[in-house]
Amino acid sequence: MTDITLLGSTGSIGTSTLDVLRHHSEEFRVFALVAGRNTELLSSQILEFRPKAVVVADEGALSLLADRLDSCGLPRKEWPELLAGSQARVQVCTAPEIGFVMSAIVGVAGLEATYEAIRAKKQIGLANKEVLVASGQLVMEAARRSGVDLLPVDSEHNGAHQCFRAGKREEVARLLLTASGGPFRETPLHQLWSVTPEQALNHPTWKMGRRITIDSASLMNKGFEVIEACWLFDLPPSRVDVVVHPQSSIHAMVEYDDGSVIAQISATDMRMPIQYALTYPRRERAPVSRLDWTQERNWQFFPPDLEKFRLLKLAYEAQEQGGSATCTLNAADEIAVEAFLGGEIPFPAIAQVVEETLTRQTPCQPATIGDVIAVDEASRATARQVVAESRWAATL
Repeated sequence: MTDITLLGSTGSIGTSTLDVLRHHSEEFRVFALVAGRNTELLSSQILEFRPKAVVVADEGALSLLADRLDSCGLPRKEWPELLAGSQARVQVCTAPEIGFVMSAIVGVAGLEATYEAIRAKKQIGLANKEVLVASGQLVMEAARRSGVDLLPVDSEHNGAHQCFRAGKREEVARLLLTASGGPFRETPLHQLWSVTPEQALNHPTWKMGRRITIDSASLMNKGFEVIEACWLFDLPPSRVDVVVHPQSSIHAMVEYDDGSVIAQISATDMRMPIQYALTYPRRERAPVSRLDWTQERNWQFFPPDLEKFRLLKLAYEAQEQGGSATCTLNAADEIAVEAFLGGEIPFPAIAQVVEETLTRQTPCQPATIGDVIAVDEASRATARQVVAESRWAATL
């Protein structure tokens, strides 16, 4: 029986992970649930999975959770240990009995806990982009020292991981990550200045959180995936390509030196890559629908428009630059997306805010996770200043 800590239990990856665990209760047991402030959903997860520990964002959320558990009628002697804050997240990820940590918290909130879990030699299911985007060098160095495999849960990287099993790494010519193209794939550039948050949140394929949905609409999410892939698979940016594939059936492809291309194809259901990470290197039947190969299919492929989707180009440039650039990229994007969703800036200005923040922020080489967090905070402050400037408001 493997004990699991789930970072981000109330998010989309977290709830899908728990659904997979329902089908593998004889093999996996939930040790700890870590969430933010969604205490309503978290309390129902506690009642079903009975973890030994639960961590929330802060003392306020902790008080709300205690009230909910009281109202559910759960006797206090049956309560899990209730904790709050960043150090508690680290504690439940490094406990001796833990065998697997699913890192699915959105943002840098999960960075320290994931990093410490790696140092404690825990198996990691990685669904948090910021871990590698903000701190790829430090995280991968820790993984090498600990002998820990980072098993990607993101559908594209999970697909790539499967494709790489078909040959030797030295035989790989390039990795191709697919992108749906988002809701604005066919929208002319000039029309993007008038799109609304509601339009940008209408993703054609996936149901995700608000930030990642906006990042998918701008192709910033694909830029983050390029950065992650470079770290996960030890590839330079020049050997990681992006191809727009609106049907989202092929998640990744690996081209080998002899011209062979291995593709990973599956239904658009995150429970498949989640289970792959949990049971690797075994493959077991997953609770997902199967592709019907009797139906006629039309798969399309296009190059991304880097003029319209400038954030993807900025991601390549930041990874080439190295150091703190990708941390700043991520922090600035998060602030810019918040500003767009709040009606402060138009959609194309997300890229402008990010580019200006990268220009203003002095690059450095973080030596510790504390350094990374400091860069993140400074970059956010710079991005907020960029958003606040009147010339951005004038473009609305």
